Amino acid sequence: MSTVAPRVVVVTRPTEYEALLVRHGTREQARFFLARRGRSLDELDERHRRREASLGVVSAAIPGRWRRARIDRADLSRFVFGPEDVVVVVGQDGLVANVAKYLRGQRVLGVNPDPRSYDGVLASHPAEAVGDLLPGASTGAGKVEVRTMVSARLDDGQRLLALNEVFIGHRTHQSARYRVEGPTGDEAQSSSGVIVTTGTGATGWARSIARQRADKVPLPAPTERRLAFFVREPFPSVSTGTSLESGSVVEGATLALRSEMDERGTIFGDGIEDDRLEFGWGLRVEVGVAAERLHLVRG
Repeated sequence: MSTVAPRVVVVTRPTEYEALLVRHGTREQARFFLARRGRSLDELDERHRRREASLGVVSAAIPGRWRRARIDRADLSRFVFGPEDVVVVVGQDGLVANVAKYLRGQRVLGVNPDPRSYDGVLASHPAEAVGDLLPGASTGAGKVEVRTMVSARLDDGQRLLALNEVFIGHRTHQSARYRVEGPTGDEAQSSSGVIVTTGTGATGWARSIARQRADKVPLPAPTERRLAFFVREPFPSVSTGTSLESGSVVEGATLALRSEMDERGTIFGDGIEDDRLEFGWGLRVEVGVAAERLHLVRG
């Protein structure tokens, strides 16, 4: 048994209030900027205070002998998580998704600092619950929900992970051109891009697409080892088809696409366009259920 004290890694991102101060320099300049657009700084200030209060409660809940670290979302790609770290995410659900792809089995405890503003699907716990949940999270005794993730791998070896969904398409509003190889066949397509979703992502972007089209492909559950894909606005022409508009990708299978785009072809996950793979002409990507999973602490 390890004698090293557990480490709690608290992950945050700048609040809207903090981002405004960085952009405008002073509180009064930020207030003036918002007032001219019919918004109040007080609202953002209050949200910031609620987040800071939650961080204070979380910090106080960490046992004194435990190690601790705090990192910003922008530093996730440079931070080295230990195999036994407990990750406490304080913020919106999207921040949990941002963290997930950098983890390899570490348990994640999501804290919702502002239930009046955030849904709290992934960050579901109040800060006051952290003290009760940390011991079980650190020993493996607590209740954990294991959520499926999606992997996109290029034939040049590059790989991208996501918790919600992967988007494959063009970086601008131009049509994406590619050849898709689905579980039931293949065809050349021209579309607004392809979404491949997990059960976690099925409550967001993919759900909107499925509802709008009344698609019959069942959306996966968060823990189900299956993905669903949707082609956005496929265009029929003499050289492109629309027969593979949607479908499922089960564990062990993949959805493959070969790019017929210029250097602006792109692949990104969870809505983070800056963290992307270039998908230029001739490159092939295989998208499937990832071996990695999010281990989300539940009450």
